[in-house]
Amino acid sequence: MSIQQIVLASRPKGMPDANTFRIDDVSLPALQAGDVRVEPTYFSVDPYMRGRMNDAKSYIPPFKVEQPLTGGAVGKVLESKADSFAVGDLVTGNLPWATQAVVAANGLKKIDASLAPASYYLGILGMPGLTAYFGLLDIGNPQPGETVVVSGAAGAVGIIVGQIAKIKGCRVVGIAGSDDKVALLKEEFGFDEVVNYKTATNLTEAIADACPNGVDVYFDNVGGEVSDAVINNINFHARIPLCGQIALYNTTEVPMGPRIQPMLLTRSVLMKGFVIGNYQARFGEGAKQLAAWVNEGKLRYTETTLKGFDKLPEAMLGLFSGQNTGKMIVEV
Repeated sequence: MSIQQIVLASRPKGMPDANTFRIDDVSLPALQAGDVRVEPTYFSVDPYMRGRMNDAKSYIPPFKVEQPLTGGAVGKVLESKADSFAVGDLVTGNLPWATQAVVAANGLKKIDASLAPASYYLGILGMPGLTAYFGLLDIGNPQPGETVVVSGAAGAVGIIVGQIAKIKGCRVVGIAGSDDKVALLKEEFGFDEVVNYKTATNLTEAIADACPNGVDVYFDNVGGEVSDAVINNINFHARIPLCGQIALYNTTEVPMGPRIQPMLLTRSVLMKGFVIGNYQARFGEGAKQLAAWVNEGKLRYTETTLKGFDKLPEAMLGLFSGQNTGKMIVEV
């Protein structure tokens, strides 16, 4: 049986482009005991995948050149040689960028699309939601009345961080890159204030104006000059969950920025990096609470959906130009 897959054609230097990817026609292998054949219906496209294009040691192995990229996906079981799955089951897991795939069943999880839209299991009820939940609550430890600042606030994780901070009684300030995103975050997602980093003439002053009492928790999704400006406004005993550095993912040289350690030292600030895998043993706890907040109407969500398997590279590149609001999804 012939299917299509998208492979990493070459490792990018700097920003990836269309030549980074290639669509191949390949044949599927026969199922072995414990395997299932899955047809993906939704693919998740996430910033961390850029790091996997580099041949560098990290918390997750790099993609292999001439092999399909992989990522979070939701799909339907078309054929099964595993007792745990039947034909027609909806599942989520890490799948290759392919129109169909034969994978081991033990890497998949059955989902119930009657509880929430299937794509939500890649977003608010999946990796981005859990990232927001554990990063903010475990590291950020927001307290009622504190000011929480979120960079990349209109992204898949940022939108959820801001709403959880509001649930916890905080003043929430987002940082985003367009006036449309500023309006959406304030009007639809309850952010108290949002700064457009692309139009602010002095970002440090703009954040100071939006945070008259300083910054108690900074959820850092982007790094770079945005984070430099936020840290200039950081309070004593502030906490900084370090989640992403998308502003730096495509740099070819190490950029020189402010030396932030003296400020972290003299203000007794905690900065802690994390990846969601650190909390794997507690995923059930996080998913249960996120689902409860969604069902209670306390958490809202949005997605940017591109339709068509061949749109996966376009969706990936769109992350770096801010084309997405909320989770970037490709519907096959």
